[in-house]
Amino acid sequence: MTTNCSIKAATGLTQTITTLLKPYQQRFELVIKANLSHFGEQGIMREACAYALLNGGRRIRPSIVFMVAEALARGADVSYAALGAEYIHTASLIADDLPCMDDDDERRSKPAVHKVYGEAVALLASYALIAAGNSCIPACVAAISAAPKPVSDVDANLLGILALDNAATNTGVLGTTGGQFLDIYPPDLSLETLREAIHKKTVSLFEVSFVFGWLFGGGHPDTLPLVKQCASHFGMAFQIADDIDDVEQDAKNDRKVNIAGVFGVEAAHTMFHEEIQAYFKTLATLNIASNELITLARCLEEQVNSLH
Repeated sequence: MTTNCSIKAATGLTQTITTLLKPYQQRFELVIKANLSHFGEQGIMREACAYALLNGGRRIRPSIVFMVAEALARGADVSYAALGAEYIHTASLIADDLPCMDDDDERRSKPAVHKVYGEAVALLASYALIAAGNSCIPACVAAISAAPKPVSDVDANLLGILALDNAATNTGVLGTTGGQFLDIYPPDLSLETLREAIHKKTVSLFEVSFVFGWLFGGGHPDTLPLVKQCASHFGMAFQIADDIDDVEQDAKNDRKVNIAGVFGVEAAHTMFHEEIQAYFKTLATLNIASNELITLARCLEEQVNSLH
């Protein structure tokens, strides 16, 4: 299992997902390029961070931040929230690719950061990106405080504290760090262990996106448990879809943490559809069942069904 998860460009899906994500991608690319100063003066470290951030990708996680905020319809500018989510995600990709981890030479059909800048710079770049992700949170608080119309009924500083707590949890032992450990050193291949690995390594970063979009988009903190549940269903479905698609390749590479590889493709299909249906239900309960958030999951469904 890797975190190079993306909705695959299978026949019939390319146009739908491209059309859906394009406006968010265009908006987000401008935000990233305008904020490279987060990584200091021009130099190797800044180059490495920029290389990792600008080497492609569908920008699904920052797009979710925008989608959730739009579904809440409070008129919030969540650009920095989207930026923070992508910084944290990119940090995890750099670390995962290192020789001591997944040992991948490429990321998005380009040389991985450590192949271009060396392992030491790559590791330090991942640290810098996590710090930059956290540093976006005060900017989110400031944006809510300065908004011409009230975005949230909750004190902006409390929203910042909750967002920082969520980011810290989802990048630590209970999140991506612990997930990577389980991916490399699974104690067994039980369903419980594999679901824990997926939750920590993949769901965690989707949770950051949903939570950031919710908090800084005007959602009430009291509903955060359900927001996290929504993210869990989507992230679990996302990784199961990726496992189904990668089942043969993972077997060739002796990567054992793959639900489809351990329990079979049919069982993985069943689990996937259960998670997707639960995702739709939580979207409806949260009153954010927008066309965009639904279509994102429908694209996953089409991908999985095409592999059946």
